[in-house]
Amino acid sequence: MADLENHIKRISDKLQLLLKQYQQLQKDNERLKSAVQKLESGQAAATQQVELLQLQAGILKASAGQMNDIDKKAFEKKINQYLKEIDKCITLLSE
Repeated sequence: MADLENHIKRISDKLQLLLKQYQQLQKDNERLKSAVQKLESGQAAATQQVELLQLQAGILKASAGQMNDIDKKAFEKKINQYLKEIDKCITLLSE
């Protein structure tokens, strides 16, 4: 009987240890999810900042007259894309 009780106690102790480990892993998982979300939002902000800076650089080059034909076409394409987005926004707002 004593062996059976010892065996049950060991199993119970191991189960308690597993439950503690599981809870710790859940906390770690939540912490990591939060960190990933924060990094993704930071990356999105950085990407938006890069796009803005590229646009500003293009505007500066265009105003200084230092753009080659390839840069001019790319700049015009980007401006046209922004104009289309603005038109879509205006259309949505007028509905």
